[in-house]
Amino acid sequence: MLAVLAAALFAGFVALGTWQVERRAWKLDLIARVEQRVHAAPAPAPARTDWPGINAADDEYRRIRLSGHFLHDKETLVQASTRLGAGFWVLTPFRTGSGAVVLVNRGFVPPEARERAARTAPEPAGETTVTGLLRISEPRGGFLRRNDPAADHWYSRDVQAIAAARGLDPAGVAPYFVDAQAEPGIPQALTDTPAWPAPGLTVIAFHNSHLVYAITWYGLALMVAAGAAFVWRDERRRRGTGGANGDNAFHADGRQHPDPAHSFDAPRE
Repeated sequence: MLAVLAAALFAGFVALGTWQVERRAWKLDLIARVEQRVHAAPAPAPARTDWPGINAADDEYRRIRLSGHFLHDKETLVQASTRLGAGFWVLTPFRTGSGAVVLVNRGFVPPEARERAARTAPEPAGETTVTGLLRISEPRGGFLRRNDPAADHWYSRDVQAIAAARGLDPAGVAPYFVDAQAEPGIPQALTDTPAWPAPGLTVIAFHNSHLVYAITWYGLALMVAAGAAFVWRDERRRRGTGGANGDNAFHADGRQHPDPAHSFDAPRE
């Protein structure tokens, strides 16, 4: 029974370690593909017919370009923490030439610039072209905090919920948003007179601890194998010792061997 349990544990740990090795290979491939997307030339925004097939593995962080105009009166502030500090993302609906609406993350603003009138940068007006990174909607809210549309408190960029709260037709709103990229040169937020919102703060990072997990599972498998080997050797030793004592203690007919120290020959006459 113990041998069966040890074999099952060993096989299970090896399988888990192998799965983590495969996951690591998948993650490294994903990182390479994302790196290629981020630095590729911008492509046209996905058409409505392509919306149902958009997914994180194939589309997130693609550079896209879209033309249209902003609906500034329907912007939404989403809490954010960036290298510039704590504040808000400014998500503004952008109506394209085809009539579709795409939420554009125009960038970061600190608390003192949350009101539109407090910002020094002029709002883009009229026909505008936006270049940025396609991002997937975040419907689950923030860490330990759920979006509260009724109170207009937002902790994640939930495209459909924000669109509904702003009275936009859900059927005409793209299932993704776009992180606007900064224009080449010095980021405005780092100058003496920052012009909010500050774009180009997208953090591209992937958690990749699969190698550590694989080593852990393989290590547990080796521990199980070593433990099983120790128990097996100890059992063999015990059986060997017991058999030797039994063979030397008695005759075949059950009579005990005489003690050689007390045996003697009778005197001859």
